[in-house]
Amino acid sequence: MSDGDGLDGSGGTGPISRRTALQATMGATAGMLMPSLVDLNTARTMAADTVSGAAMTFAGVVAQAKALAASPYRPHDDDLPAPLAALSYDAYRAITFRPQASPRLGEHFSAQLFHRGFLQRKRVDLYLQPPEGPPRRIAYGSDLFDLGPTLQGQTFAPDLGFAGFRVHYGFDDTKPAIQEEFLVFLGASYFRLRGNGQEYGLSARGAAIRTGGPGAEEFPDFTAFWICEPHADARTLTVLALLDSPSLTGAYRFAITPGDPSVMAVEATLCSRQAIARLGLAPLTSMFLHGQNGPGARQAEPFDDVRPQVHDSDGLSIATRGDKLWRPLVNGRAQPQVSAFGVDPLEGFGLLQRERNFAAYLDVQARHEARPGLWVTPEAGFGVGAVQLFEIPSREEYMDNIVAAFVPATPVAAGAELALRYTLTTVGAEPVPVMPGAFARVVSTRVGSAERLRPTMPPRPERRLYVVDFEGPSLPTDRNATLIADVSASAGTMVDPVVEFVPQTGGWRLYVEWRPPMPLPAGDTILRARLIQNGKALTETWDRPA
Repeated sequence: MSDGDGLDGSGGTGPISRRTALQATMGATAGMLMPSLVDLNTARTMAADTVSGAAMTFAGVVAQAKALAASPYRPHDDDLPAPLAALSYDAYRAITFRPQASPRLGEHFSAQLFHRGFLQRKRVDLYLQPPEGPPRRIAYGSDLFDLGPTLQGQTFAPDLGFAGFRVHYGFDDTKPAIQEEFLVFLGASYFRLRGNGQEYGLSARGAAIRTGGPGAEEFPDFTAFWICEPHADARTLTVLALLDSPSLTGAYRFAITPGDPSVMAVEATLCSRQAIARLGLAPLTSMFLHGQNGPGARQAEPFDDVRPQVHDSDGLSIATRGDKLWRPLVNGRAQPQVSAFGVDPLEGFGLLQRERNFAAYLDVQARHEARPGLWVTPEAGFGVGAVQLFEIPSREEYMDNIVAAFVPATPVAAGAELALRYTLTTVGAEPVPVMPGAFARVVSTRVGSAERLRPTMPPRPERRLYVVDFEGPSLPTDRNATLIADVSASAGTMVDPVVEFVPQTGGWRLYVEWRPPMPLPAGDTILRARLIQNGKALTETWDRPA
């Protein structure tokens, strides 16, 4: 699957994805501590022109989105001067924004800009919106960047524009001059958010169109941003954005409060140009290569990797009224797979990184154990529908092969308008207050041959043993308590479930064997399990394809 920003491996550097292009620009600076050197008055000298009229507001961006939707789609500028179009991965990576040119946004925030070039071809218009008065365009200037050895001495026209931007924040009040990057908008409608002490991992998107079909997937672009200058002591930064694509336009308001966790309140109005059979709202995109349950799919090849696990997220969590589901992610199928989980009403969903132990990954540089999850809390505009999970087989770490989004039950008609409100919250170690419900959570899924613990004569190689660990305050601490396993399979038989207390963790473990029908059915068989005491569910529902 393409990532929607033209990251097609051009430039002679081999396959490149959106993840790699982000690394190209951010690799040496992501999460970097930087001094805030420029005050707001100095930063305004970057503005080349003043946009006439009143201040830009969310209502103003909505008006622009509606006007765009009423007119034919026009592709956005992706023409680049030849030296920028010909850049290699390494040459583009060498382009860095000069920290002394960073616009200072109040006392606690500052911004840096991304240069166009290599695979980041499309221009994004950037504006500073002061508390009063009209917005001011941030003008491109070659002197804002160290262009690196390949482009040394060259300059480009003022209308070149930018590819995106990132925001820095002073997490440590005792060191007000030091700020860390925590938010980046770069490529199509993708953006990344992290909390204090976390590393960048999964991405969010403005909208997902036809992910998994029918028809080719479409990637809308954020074409303009208005960064609202906060009051001096503000801890929340507001960004307005305009989105455009052949099928859809949109207006967005992001109110971002960094911290532990970081929280982003999103308000959006989406206007369809064309009918959309599958529109993904609040989409999340991540990477799962391999984890504790091996390749995770029937007949999948194992990974020849010195690292025990490699992933930015290891499962999808979905909360509905009175229930909560955990789906461990799977890689290694022969074909992409779409799974749909009906919700009415939806209380929240997220792609999470539950394994937070360094020993599970052993990757000093990537720090997968510090990658955040993102939890979506819907507030308006979601209604009846399903959380859909799209899993793409991948053997490359640079490939974001997981997408999760809420898809309304009714296809979007041409000319329709959708008004949405939701909140994105970074998630580290659980439990966390933002995720509803008092259910104990699944912390581990392992799969192996049932013959190892329950041998039969002759051995039956198709027998599979599933071991699921649950932890959480809702579980009893008395090892003599009686817990019952509620298990089911859409095909085949779940045999002899056993539940036991795990004194080393204080949690509870389920052992259950799945005996598939022979011949094996086509597609996935869905296995489910939860722990019950006195007729009451104590755990979320473990849901896994066999």
